[in-house]
Amino acid sequence: MSSWITMLPDGAVTDLGARWQDTHAIFEDWERSFDTLVDIAARRAGADLALTDLHAHPVVSHPNMLFAGSNYRQHVAEMMTHNKFNQHSRRPGESDEAFFQRNLAEVDRRAREGMPFFWTGLHSALAGPNDDIPLPLIGAHPDWELELGVIVGKTGPYVKPEDAHQLVAGYVMVNDLGTVDEFRRTDVRFMFDRISKNQPNFKPLGPFFVPRQFVDFSQIRIVLKLNGKVMQDWPVTDMIFSPEQILSYASERVSLVPGDLLSTGSPPGNGAFHGNRFLRPGDVIERWVKP
Repeated sequence: MSSWITMLPDGAVTDLGARWQDTHAIFEDWERSFDTLVDIAARRAGADLALTDLHAHPVVSHPNMLFAGSNYRQHVAEMMTHNKFNQHSRRPGESDEAFFQRNLAEVDRRAREGMPFFWTGLHSALAGPNDDIPLPLIGAHPDWELELGVIVGKTGPYVKPEDAHQLVAGYVMVNDLGTVDEFRRTDVRFMFDRISKNQPNFKPLGPFFVPRQFVDFSQIRIVLKLNGKVMQDWPVTDMIFSPEQILSYASERVSLVPGDLLSTGSPPGNGAFHGNRFLRPGDVIERWVKP
């Protein structure tokens, strides 16, 4: 499989398949690969293809995938306020706004005292960014969650949060789709079933991977449109736990491999908060992770 680098601003790209045999090899010695990519871009070496003539595959083809959940302040406080399973926490006569502010304070306490939460994903669910998404027969509420993904470029156990930026090769866009009515289980004590997050093509990934050296994290917004209507538009600075904090937490529990994908959670704006408007046949999703 070939990898591609975009040669801005004219959109020309270079086939890197002769240098790296697949999309994971480029991350095995990421620091050297990065220097090579910068040199290729500066010389415009082999920039003889047009991006518009190519079919985009996932940025990486077989990563271990970790998906952070409940990681945006606004999103989590909204879920706590409106989730029917949390209504026992509402005080008698308490308004939605007052309940929301109490929940937001609880989210901030979790940011100070708690730890990230994530689940694993299957790379068989990956799809190209422009591929069709077949809606599954099982489940009635397929939902979108556009997220900022992190590609791991270096590994190591027990990495401190202040050092975890060294593990980040760069960033990518991922839509963490799931059939949400299949999440909750009442027949087993574990209560949740995340397998419905991994249906075929439920993880569109890409089309671009951007090295961290070219990303101003403080300026990134996540934007998703459904049939031309904005459903998500939120800054990543509202994260409860930063990518570095999540990577540090992960490094204490699993062996990270270069080329792995960490997705940092969804901001507000999924189907439940648009009047339970879930995906239907023929819907068109447009999405950006942009400065």
